[in-house]
Amino acid sequence: MVRWVVGAVVFLALLLLSLQNVEPVTVRFYHWFSWQAPLIFLLLIAFAGGAAAGLLAGVLRSARLKRQLGRLRRERSKRAKAKSASPVDAA
Repeated sequence: MVRWVVGAVVFLALLLLSLQNVEPVTVRFYHWFSWQAPLIFLLLIAFAGGAAAGLLAGVLRSARLKRQLGRLRRERSKRAKAKSASPVDAA
């Protein structure tokens, strides 16, 4: 229930933000490129780009940790096999 309320509040806040920021703005990249679009559209593009960059960083870190975990498991397996293959000392 709380999740729906928070979702509705966030949706309404974003809706009000978008309705208040419809003025066209011009984005210029030196003298080579200029583009005119509504401010909210540019804000949403910036947000999506940031979210995508964050997700990509998380995926890359997750992949690195999985590789490291696999390497550590292989090392542990090799040590266990070497330990079980060695003769037992009888005293």
